[in-house]
Amino acid sequence: MSDQPLDGAAALVTGAGCAIGRATAHHLVRAGAAVALVSEHGDRLDEIVNDIMMSGGKAIAVAADITDPALAYQAVEDTHERLGRLDVLVNGAGLMGLDTALHTPIEEWDRMISLNVSALLHVTHAAVPYLIDAAATSPRQVADLVNVGSLAGRVARPAGSVYNLTASGLNGFTESLRQELRPESVRVSVVAPGAVHETTPDPAHRPAGSMADRLRPEDIADAISYIVTRGRGVAVNELLIRAAGQTW
Repeated sequence: MSDQPLDGAAALVTGAGCAIGRATAHHLVRAGAAVALVSEHGDRLDEIVNDIMMSGGKAIAVAADITDPALAYQAVEDTHERLGRLDVLVNGAGLMGLDTALHTPIEEWDRMISLNVSALLHVTHAAVPYLIDAAATSPRQVADLVNVGSLAGRVARPAGSVYNLTASGLNGFTESLRQELRPESVRVSVVAPGAVHETTPDPAHRPAGSMADRLRPEDIADAISYIVTRGRGVAVNELLIRAAGQTW
């Protein structure tokens, strides 16, 4: 018997071409899972897959623009077909656009809603039946769905109105889904990071403070790994994570 908590499990990570998604994939592989990396930037995925395979893990690349509903569903279907199951879904794809309502083109708001809300909904809708099946048939007797949200879902600040909208809505969706899927042994969680190094936009829009006031992508990946590797009797519903030096 393997002592890896996710041995035999399969996971899908959206936004896998970005820093948090990449770190999450590596953490899940180290816990024993085979991982499908989903991103519209297929060129970024090949390097990550190669790194994982070289370290003895299993990973596949699924290049897809999940803002297209058909491609979002196909990404989940491809994952299930190639890995044989789906035990863990990490909805990590997201876009943070920060500017005032007066100066933001409506197209930027639409892009955020398309990726942060609509794409997440389509991937989730496609994945839920597979997660339910995994919980019923796997030795773990549980499956996991983790949504990567933001501190912006709790703390509203200027120049982030629509980003706050998407983050707040994610919290409500996650909690409702948690209650719906609890009887099916599918745990639903949200991880809400504060400022993260390498994911914050250009300097003019960065929160005040030094780089020491920002989390590393690995910190978020570690939290996600913690959630999905608990025994079936433990459900971590929400983790709010700030850098120790962050004041807002």
